[in-house]
Amino acid sequence: MFRTLRLDAVLVQAVIAGALSFAHLHDLAAAAGQDGWKAWAYPVSVDLLLVAAWRRMRTTTDNRAAWVWFVIALTASLGANVATAGLLDMTDVPDWLRIAVAGWPALAFLGGTLLAHAPAPDTTPADSEPDPAPAPEPEISVERAPDPAPELPPTPDPEPAPAPVSTPAMSVPPALLDHAQKLADTHHATTGTRIDADTLSARLSVPGPLAHAITAQLA
Repeated sequence: MFRTLRLDAVLVQAVIAGALSFAHLHDLAAAAGQDGWKAWAYPVSVDLLLVAAWRRMRTTTDNRAAWVWFVIALTASLGANVATAGLLDMTDVPDWLRIAVAGWPALAFLGGTLLAHAPAPDTTPADSEPDPAPAPEPEISVERAPDPAPELPPTPDPEPAPAPVSTPAMSVPPALLDHAQKLADTHHATTGTRIDADTLSARLSVPGPLAHAITAQLA
């Protein structure tokens, strides 16, 4: 299947303009002393530098260097078009023009090298953000049951207080009780205090339990 060729007015205009500029550059180079194949190489060099600078401007955001070389190549092309319009004597061109034409290959080589080896454009979208770091997995905490409180030893019941020893009731002879009463009265009158069982036991020469029984019965 052959594709149908369609004539485009812009494409036709570009071909005509390129051919005329190519011819003007060839004529200027030949007039400046570049004969033979060298005169045909000059328009190729200018047009290639112009295209390389234009493509560089379209593929990068920092296109200041591309604009500089585009203007240089465009100036060379326009200068040749104007110079061959009858403003210069093509049989006797000035020395500065011969120097400019002779130095053009080195200038074009420098521009082409810089454009070809410029850093590649950054294709990463400006608004793209790095992938977020994966969220850490939640830690599963196992709650431990509180340790049981240590069992305290049972508190022993307090020992009951000893019951008071009751003095067994003893029968005291009346005569002994009267004598003891007299001793108690004398002791009270002398010391001002009641006679105790121990003192009464020593006075009457009776055992302690009997002295306690007599003391309990004294008035």
